[in-house]
Amino acid sequence: MEDRGSGAPAGATPPALGRRQLAGLIDHTLLKPEATPEQVEQLCREAVEHGFASVCINPVYVPLAAELLAGAGPVVCTVIDFPLGAGSAADKARQAEAALAAGARELDVVQPIGLLKAGRHREVVAHLHGVVAAARPAGALVKVILETGLLSPEEIDLSCRLALEAGADFVKTSTGFGPGGATEEAVRRMRAAVGPGKGVKASGGIRDYEAACRMVAAGANRIGASASLAILAGAPDEPA
Repeated sequence: MEDRGSGAPAGATPPALGRRQLAGLIDHTLLKPEATPEQVEQLCREAVEHGFASVCINPVYVPLAAELLAGAGPVVCTVIDFPLGAGSAADKARQAEAALAAGARELDVVQPIGLLKAGRHREVVAHLHGVVAAARPAGALVKVILETGLLSPEEIDLSCRLALEAGADFVKTSTGFGPGGATEEAVRRMRAAVGPGKGVKASGGIRDYEAACRMVAAGANRIGASASLAILAGAPDEPA
């Protein structure tokens, strides 16, 4: 289930991605605390209609989304220890186990940012590895949310290395609830840090087709967006 990265160089020309091609890179996202079951149902219908990679929702709605998407192309993605990453390692693992049992097949977990900044790197790896260990028997992907807006360039590099050490499949820029969002600079740095064999998810503030293409050119092979339909509205039917 591992997605392969593009390894795009800095300054690469944004690709002209067709609508279906781009949709297959998008996690169709609804993580607002006020999200309703009806909105999640609509999200799932849109995911099937447009061929999105996944729906990304809060854990409370995983059973609903899993039921609605059973046998369909998009998978269920949910968030772990979101949006702060400040829970215990045991809490992260328990949340992961519960989400997987309910039908999630992709887990976006927030790294413990304070522990990273404190230099407690072994603990960071332990927090993430507990989620990876839960995911592996289910064949599920794990994406580690770095929250790059809170990190220095060197801390972004370090976070990527620790995520790889923990066995994660992806690194992800942002929760969408922290300062800033995805930037091309951060995505390029993350791609360089993880190499071509792991995934990079750009998430946070990506609202149109041009922005999504710039993130792909910078090295992202997954896009997290709540503005997925607006993004696709600017895409051609076929690559130019």
